[in-house]
Amino acid sequence: MEPAKSPLPPLPKGESIPAFVTNPDWTHRSRAAVWHPCTQMKQHDVGDLPLIAIARGQGAWLYDFAGRRYLDAISSWWVNLFGHANRRINAAIKDQLDRLEHVILAGFTHAPVVELSERLAALTGNTLGHCFYASDGSSAVEIALKMSFHTWRNQGQPDKNRFLCLADSYHGETLGTLSVGDVALYKDAYAPLLRPAKTVPSPDARQAQPGETAADVARRAAAGLESHLAEHHESIAALIVEPLVQGAGGMVMYDPEYLRRARLLCDRYGIHLICDEIMVGFGRTGTLFAHEQAAIRPDFLCLSKGLTGGYLPLSVVLTTDSVYATFYDDAVMRGFLHSHSYTGNPLACRAALATLDIFAEDAVLERNRPFAERFTALLEPLANHPQARHFRHTGMIWAVDIGTADPDFRLRFYREALQREVLLRPLGTTIYFMPPYILNDDEAALLAERAVEALKAALA
Repeated sequence: MEPAKSPLPPLPKGESIPAFVTNPDWTHRSRAAVWHPCTQMKQHDVGDLPLIAIARGQGAWLYDFAGRRYLDAISSWWVNLFGHANRRINAAIKDQLDRLEHVILAGFTHAPVVELSERLAALTGNTLGHCFYASDGSSAVEIALKMSFHTWRNQGQPDKNRFLCLADSYHGETLGTLSVGDVALYKDAYAPLLRPAKTVPSPDARQAQPGETAADVARRAAAGLESHLAEHHESIAALIVEPLVQGAGGMVMYDPEYLRRARLLCDRYGIHLICDEIMVGFGRTGTLFAHEQAAIRPDFLCLSKGLTGGYLPLSVVLTTDSVYATFYDDAVMRGFLHSHSYTGNPLACRAALATLDIFAEDAVLERNRPFAERFTALLEPLANHPQARHFRHTGMIWAVDIGTADPDFRLRFYREALQREVLLRPLGTTIYFMPPYILNDDEAALLAERAVEALKAALA
């Protein structure tokens, strides 16, 4: 894996930060025609929130139509692992484009989806040997929830139809996934439409009392899970977790001990364990899959985002032989009659195969470990800022909470970072970093320095 070279020199020290420059035609047309995600659109129109029209990407950098650059420190919403315009993923997609762009996966198959399924299963030691595809993370979680319930139904236990989730969890924004989430910002408006899951304590390491370790907090949270399961397991189909890091809930990080105990409890009380690794899969936590750090296997593994290296929409649910067997029957209605038009799209599967090739050939995880140590050291000025709280780090994810009551802090920091050529989007008052794995040391130093500058400006 080749670290990307910084294509433009950094801003000279002392030089004033230029105003935003972008293409007014594209931004005007976008505001008129495009409803942007996770956005109060009026903020774009009144000028509170800059709308940047991106012309191209290269490596860790995005460029607007005026040639101004932005370091993509959040991997374009956590998807881009090996840089924009990666030549190896580009080549795989171009090759596939001349062969087969798409075919219905009901009654048909093709080489890329077969090869990808075999390789993903092998990465789990073939303990999760059956792959069901969709296009995005929310869809994958919906599939896992439906599969879990339907498994129990096919086994004559239809009353096992409730779900458990962790406090502050996030699993997507479709109705089923909102039902197993616990972030009010996304969930509250749709409460009348939901069938809410029960919430059990999060093993959030920030909850440690004096003298406690992160593992102690994990054990305390697991005790809360056990108490709930002892009373309600007969109605529960599955527990769903984001292993090691709860993303949109504020980059909550916790000890693998919780996953170990959760697996044991799920086995004891006869419920499924769903690992939502849409964000944390493919090396984000330091291992290929986060659950590996607890030496466990889930009953369902949900993957997306980095699966295609950030190129094309694709998600997958991997599950066990025993789950698959409950659907395998002469009766059609016992089958899993769920579908998406672009299920197993060949172009997306080729992008995913190229991504797995990079992992296999370039010792990605081994390279990331010393880089993570160096970047953690570079972030010491941020971690030691007077307003910094709970600086934390897992694999290739860094986060810090900022002690401010300013309701506009998130937007102020975002703007100040953009002015300094850095794309960072805080979660409330939590600043986090999830850069692509190809960041070089100069880019890492620039990112750390500019983040501190942006924080000082946002708090001024």
